Amino acid sequence: MILISSVFYIMSISPAALEQQIGAISYEKSARYRKIATVAYYLMFLNYVIYYFYPLSTPLPDFFPWEYWMTAVVATGIFLPSICLMYIGARDAGEETLTPKREHTLYGGIYEKIRHPQALGEVWLGLVIGLYLNSPLLAVLSLVFFPTFYYFCIIEERDLVIRYGQDYIDYRERTGMFIPKRKRSKD
Repeated sequence: MILISSVFYIMSISPAALEQQIGAISYEKSARYRKIATVAYYLMFLNYVIYYFYPLSTPLPDFFPWEYWMTAVVATGIFLPSICLMYIGARDAGEETLTPKREHTLYGGIYEKIRHPQALGEVWLGLVIGLYLNSPLLAVLSLVFFPTFYYFCIIEERDLVIRYGQDYIDYRERTGMFIPKRKRSKD
């Protein structure tokens, strides 16, 4: 599922590059790809639940060696800010979250501070679910999301440069990818 989700997501975040090849229909295709990627991504977490009930034999322990409530507290401590970032990012991106539009302009809100709030929130979901399911294996396997999401952001930024040109390059210079940039004094 992660492969299916990744392939369709990569295709969905490059509508401007695709437009150079097939025209304006690229945005409609990208929206379709994004929806397929999203469904596959969340179906992948269904596999986590299936694994919980039918675990594989691995060298890792079946459960974390401490009391479950400790793991649940850590998972909740990660989940709450993550879901907030995802929500705020989706709110500020509007319908473009799932449906890229050619006429859309650069976003405001949280996007004035960081360029990828939704990715920064979403990247933690696999780990959170692995922790809630008390599975060391799922938690470790979820670490694959970190380089994957970073790669997605790099690809998306290449397309945004094609789409918005110098405006995006200037935006990228003044805004952090995942962490807000500190304003430098002009001394």
